[in-house]
Amino acid sequence: MSGPLSPAVPATNAAPLRRPRARWGDRLLFGYTWLVLLWLFAPIAVMIAFGFNDTKSKSNVTWQGFTLKWWGRLGDYPDLTTAVVNSLTIALLATLITTVLGTLLGIALGRYRFRGQAATNLLLFAAISSPELVMGASLLSLFVALGVQTGFVTIVLAHVLFSVSFVAVTVRARVVGLDGSVEEAARDLGASTWITFWRVTFPMILPGVVSGALLALALSIDDFVITQFTSGATITFPLWIYGAVRIGVPPQVNILGTLIFAVGVVIAVINTLTSRRRR
Repeated sequence: MSGPLSPAVPATNAAPLRRPRARWGDRLLFGYTWLVLLWLFAPIAVMIAFGFNDTKSKSNVTWQGFTLKWWGRLGDYPDLTTAVVNSLTIALLATLITTVLGTLLGIALGRYRFRGQAATNLLLFAAISSPELVMGASLLSLFVALGVQTGFVTIVLAHVLFSVSFVAVTVRARVVGLDGSVEEAARDLGASTWITFWRVTFPMILPGVVSGALLALALSIDDFVITQFTSGATITFPLWIYGAVRIGVPPQVNILGTLIFAVGVVIAVINTLTSRRRR
């Protein structure tokens, strides 16, 4: 054999590892995502900006300068204030009823097997996928056939009917993913069915319940088509805006829309932070 082998010398001039370059597809997807977000939020930014527009006419579509005076004159249109109060009251009532009914329905669909379950699921998704025009006309025909006077109550009922499916589907998805052994452990430790539900089951499905309630609230506040069919003499915020378009939308509409949007953002942020803290 030849002479002794020379000891291995570590390579000191090895090229440093480089991060793989992002593919063009990833970059295009990233840019496309931001373009979609900008497209979605651009109308909201315009709405907020024109709440500060120093307009001199009834039409608030041309920027004429910056001012804060409209924020102190929200009460210049009493009928607009009434419409906003109606929208908020209807949305809160409809959300409360929808959350209770949708939560119970979602638990039943996700936890139990019963006759007619497939038909119930079909009806839920049919209500979600059906056009608002069809649902609004159907509800109006139902109220007329029953001799019910359309107004505040019929709007609440209509909003409950088209929102309950969203809450039920959201809660059902949460219930399906629950670990049943936790509830069994609570029963083994002596907890009754009622205590097990409130102290074990309900806290676990609470994120789904809150998400469904927020979705129902948002759907109720901005609904126009179904409300138009079932409103009667009651005017909501979207209906008032539709009627004011012909003569000009005042800046107060932009301010109220900004306030509603801000409240929604605050609620969503609080919900997100609370969910992270639970995890």
